[in-house]
Amino acid sequence: MRSAVEALLAQSEVSSRADARRNAERLIAAARQVLDEQGLGLTTRDIAHRAGVGLGTLYRRIPSLDALLAAILGDLIDEMTERARRAAEVPDPWLGFSGFAEDYVQLRASSCGLHDALSGAGKVPELEAGINRLQREMRRLIRRAQNAGVIRDDLDWCDVPFALATAIPTDRTIGLEARPDQWRRNLRVVLDGLRPAGSKSGERSSV
Repeated sequence: MRSAVEALLAQSEVSSRADARRNAERLIAAARQVLDEQGLGLTTRDIAHRAGVGLGTLYRRIPSLDALLAAILGDLIDEMTERARRAAEVPDPWLGFSGFAEDYVQLRASSCGLHDALSGAGKVPELEAGINRLQREMRRLIRRAQNAGVIRDDLDWCDVPFALATAIPTDRTIGLEARPDQWRRNLRVVLDGLRPAGSKSGERSSV
């Protein structure tokens, strides 16, 4: 199945012209970079500047900013959903869950745009169906881990996504600067808190 970004390129009718397709791909790559850095507050001017093209080229190659953001973020959410699905098939429920948790937090920490979309900071209606699919796969993964006794059974499954989101650091707090791997250090604390009392340290994630 082709990605949402590939579908957007096809919709833009640029696939038959090599130069037009290159410009469109350059714009999409630039949009991904700016989206990661600035979040959903980016503008078409920001994207065109990063891509090194004029606004006229952007408007000719991309149907709309909303369509571009929905395609990029939709693909990221689909990727995360697929990772959750695969994680639920890992024989060891804790390794499956903790491996997904690392991927989930890393993806959100590396993309302000994805973090904004999943936090509801910027509403993108086209993403609702994809987010619902992600919810279902995460619920299945978390409940499997709870049934196996490796995540506390006093937690509602909904508590876990909120707990994981707290691992994503701000740049600074009380005058301290976050380390490059701060999200990973935070996640280790969160994962330890999700384990039932008495879990062996050797069974914990290597995050």
